[in-house]
Amino acid sequence: MIHVAPIYTVVPGAVARLVAGLPAVFHVPAAEYTPPIDARLAFDPARQQYNSTTLLAQLLQHIPGPDAKLVAITDVDLFIPVLTFVFGEAQLGGSVAIVSTHRLRNGFYGLRDDPALLMARLEKEAVHELGHTFDLVHCRHYSCVMHSSTSVEGVDLKEAALCADCQAVLDANRAARRAAG
Repeated sequence: MIHVAPIYTVVPGAVARLVAGLPAVFHVPAAEYTPPIDARLAFDPARQQYNSTTLLAQLLQHIPGPDAKLVAITDVDLFIPVLTFVFGEAQLGGSVAIVSTHRLRNGFYGLRDDPALLMARLEKEAVHELGHTFDLVHCRHYSCVMHSSTSVEGVDLKEAALCADCQAVLDANRAARRAAG
């Protein structure tokens, strides 16, 4: 099961869209989940941003089941210490991921907000970060949702789907987990 968790404020309709769309990609059900996360513990006053790794650590304490995946959605600006910002972060092969809409909004870049474009970007980044939790690494195909994006333009160039290579890896991983019991 994939659990979609709103953290702080979230774009209206974002959680519902992900709950509806993620099962088509990962072939597991999805539901909304609200863990007791205190994002203030991840705030860095010097950077005026939130450390996504600190938020992932909190999320790990609230996994709703042994095989569950948890993706948090937030509007706060995320970073990891070695980068200026991140759209999201995930545990490779783990249980938790987080995605921020903060820099996915056109308004962040001084452009007129486009709610449909924001939702498309959020969906791509949520699939990307959840893909990591399903053992998928960055893909060399530019149009694959698993291709690394360091700019919003890079997000826009990707499709919201896995390429054939990444889909084959996901299917093989799923089959191996079923065979292992």
